[in-house]
Amino acid sequence: MQNGQAKMIQVTGLRKKFGHHVVLRDVNFAFSTGEVVGLVGPNGAGKTTIMKALLGLLATDAGNVRILGQPVSANIHTVVTQQVGALIERPAIYPFLTGWQHLQLMTTSREQMTWVVQALQMEAYIHRPAKRYSLGMKQKLGIAMALVNRPRLVILDEPMNGLDPQSVKRLRHLIGQLAGEGTTFLISSHILSELEKIIDTVILIDQGEVLLQRTMAQFRESARQSLVVRTTENARALRVLLQDDYPVTQRGSDLIVTKPVVLTPLLQALLNAHIQILKVNQHREDLETVLLRLLAERKA
Repeated sequence: MQNGQAKMIQVTGLRKKFGHHVVLRDVNFAFSTGEVVGLVGPNGAGKTTIMKALLGLLATDAGNVRILGQPVSANIHTVVTQQVGALIERPAIYPFLTGWQHLQLMTTSREQMTWVVQALQMEAYIHRPAKRYSLGMKQKLGIAMALVNRPRLVILDEPMNGLDPQSVKRLRHLIGQLAGEGTTFLISSHILSELEKIIDTVILIDQGEVLLQRTMAQFRESARQSLVVRTTENARALRVLLQDDYPVTQRGSDLIVTKPVVLTPLLQALLNAHIQILKVNQHREDLETVLLRLLAERKA
């Protein structure tokens, strides 16, 4: 999805304190046009504060934000008004306006409004007052308001909150389609299994600091692999493999070989001991497991 090297966002030395509490500590990152970037980290790590700073909704104590090369601050955000769509925390919804009227606040283009309603499958309720919307309907309306103008940059804070699995899948497809057409996305989500399916790059934040920025390809390379084996006699199979110096532990009804090994000799060792093999699977850490491991290693 990366189609071009132009920097969409450049953040340099961003700092923010609320009273004596330091929320952002020298935050630096940049990414290019057309990327889908995941901003992840524990609760209270500073993700929403960063997003608000990018939109000029929050004055920072130090540092610079540039979007498409133009400065953004609490006083200067012309580029945000013209080129950026956003959903931060929860949608700004007026209960007595219909969903359609909310979209009319964002654009005069009926064609764009129709497009986004169809893309998110909101036709059945778009003309109802928003006070009658469920949580998921309100969430989709907030996403629609962020997308309706087809901005060049879209910032979404927990966009999957309240969405059913079908709506999450549809949103994932829409983000992929728009990114393929050149729209850049910065997405914060705690649903890492879904985020992993759409992002090109991940930025990990903890305690107001950027711990790392990596492409998903780099993440997959660093993910640990293991072999999951189940036999009719796990206790004996464990002894056999340990005697042959395999890095193996027992977890529940499975044996876990924790480092990459050549499969054939391992299976042959079990067969030679007349142990019946019921299951053999390769397992690779997912994004959530890798990030949790990295956070745990940092605190160790």
